[in-house]
Amino acid sequence: MKLHELKRSNQKRNRVGRGMASGSGKTSGRGQKGQLARSKVRVGFEGGQTPLFQRLPKRGFTNVNRKEYAIVNLDTLNNFEDGTEITPELLLEKGVVSNLKAGIKILGRGAVTKKLTVKAHKFSVAAKEAIEAAGGKTEVM
Repeated sequence: MKLHELKRSNQKRNRVGRGMASGSGKTSGRGQKGQLARSKVRVGFEGGQTPLFQRLPKRGFTNVNRKEYAIVNLDTLNNFEDGTEITPELLLEKGVVSNLKAGIKILGRGAVTKKLTVKAHKFSVAAKEAIEAAGGKTEVM
């Protein structure tokens, strides 16, 4: 089988409303009158019945001011050399995080074995203690 042998592979799009000779003129394939002949039917419209999105219970809210941080765990920091100053730009450059978002937050999963200076926007208590216990420094930006 070849591309030109596929059914409908080279059939042109039907341009409706281009005159009676086109076969889809006048009513443009929508028939006569009625709701489906009209131009606007809202997405999710159920013929006047209360739509599903209105029938379902609503819970909670979305905080528009929420800040989402890019998360880095302690075990990831072991990939850097001893004595390195770790900044958000360095993490982005090395591909540890793909997007800085509202900043970097260091979390305490794993253990740090190297003496590092870590600059980030937020630290969990466990992460801060672990970095300082390994002889490193933490600096909030």
